[in-house]
Amino acid sequence: MTIATLFISLLICMMIGMPIAIALGFSSMLTILLFSNDSLASIALKLYESTSEHYTLLAIPFFILSSAFLSTGGVARRIIDFAMDSVGHIRGGLAMASVMACMLFAAVSGSSPATVAAIGSIVIVGMVRAGYPEKFAAGVITTSGTLGILIPPSIVMLVYAAATEVSAARMFMAGLIPGLMMGCILMVAIYIVARIKKLPSRPFPGIKALTISSAKAMGGLALILIVLGSIYGGVASPTEAAAVACVYAYFIAVFGYRDIGPLKNVAWRNNQESITGALLRNIGYMLLAVLKTPADKEIRDVVRDGAKVSIMLLFIIANAMLFAHVLTTERIPHIIAEMIVGLGLPAWGFLIIVNLLLLAAGNFMEPSAILLIMAPILFPIATQLGIDPIHLGIIMVVNMEIGMLTPPVGLNLFVTAGITGKSMGWVIQSCLPWLVLLLGFLILITYIPQISLFLPEYIDKLNGY
Repeated sequence: MTIATLFISLLICMMIGMPIAIALGFSSMLTILLFSNDSLASIALKLYESTSEHYTLLAIPFFILSSAFLSTGGVARRIIDFAMDSVGHIRGGLAMASVMACMLFAAVSGSSPATVAAIGSIVIVGMVRAGYPEKFAAGVITTSGTLGILIPPSIVMLVYAAATEVSAARMFMAGLIPGLMMGCILMVAIYIVARIKKLPSRPFPGIKALTISSAKAMGGLALILIVLGSIYGGVASPTEAAAVACVYAYFIAVFGYRDIGPLKNVAWRNNQESITGALLRNIGYMLLAVLKTPADKEIRDVVRDGAKVSIMLLFIIANAMLFAHVLTTERIPHIIAEMIVGLGLPAWGFLIIVNLLLLAAGNFMEPSAILLIMAPILFPIATQLGIDPIHLGIIMVVNMEIGMLTPPVGLNLFVTAGITGKSMGWVIQSCLPWLVLLLGFLILITYIPQISLFLPEYIDKLNGY
């Protein structure tokens, strides 16, 4: 009866349109009041503990704010230029460059919708002008944008790490090879389609142009080295790396690229200005810009938008942790685990159920909410069946990728529909061929665990563990 009350009340709340955070909190409180020995005071305590006791969650607002600075600035444009110069000369290269740009931007933003918005708003129009079918262009970008939650650093991975208390650093390590693999699969598929349909390519711009575009993009791409290098090298935890990334993103957007903030449109060097004069002028402007930063409207807007997203996500997490607390105190995961183990279900059969369950949930809920609800239930069952928790996490993240492309709550679909001005039905049709690729990739990730586990195990071996 306890299990039925908890899940039925949650389902009813979501069906009537209640926000997911409120639905999680309400169903949890109702179950506590009706069936639990816990007092209502424990609810307030648990809501406080849910965020204060999970150090990893501090990384989320930092990554969100760094993503906001880089999305607002011209980082996306410079990454696209670099990708175009790198692979644009191959047949179908413009689409392949779009995938490459999404992979690179995903590694500095950690968000799928942000990747689609930043890259798609520039690239889709360019692909259509170059002679690509608009539906093809939209499908490529919408699908490539899902790499934002698979290629580390990923906010969704941080949520899984907080929900199951596994290492966020190991999750980041495990996501790198699958993310690169998925990007390569998309590029190969694009190349095959391009050869069949004779899609256009553009001339190779030359080594000089490639060097210039790579140098311009390096300011943003250096963030990948800072975050992943410090985590993989054991120099910093994900939370510490996120804090450094946030500060770096601010400096590169405001003082480096100067796309926003007090130094916007201020040139590094004016015509016929001496190097010494430019250096002294820039030092003066930068010192002044530091003082003007708190009052600058563009920077305040970026910080406010980042704060809104962070508060929304952390509020969902706090209520989901309360939901997980009810699950744990009422031993619901253990009851379900005993039932499944009692049925004699093998690990491969359990993973089929996991995928079907997560694919269905992805149609109706956003990724963070699904992970926070499902991870505490599936985690103990997977552990009993001998499934590695990190492998389970990557399986769940890939399912969340697919959920970004499935209606009615596929976030990437809404972003692409807004960019192209087309209907949701049109965008869904554009994604269907690529969705088949993602489902095939999910099967690979599910049943070849070493794709996910090779890198974390290899780094552990290097560190002598």
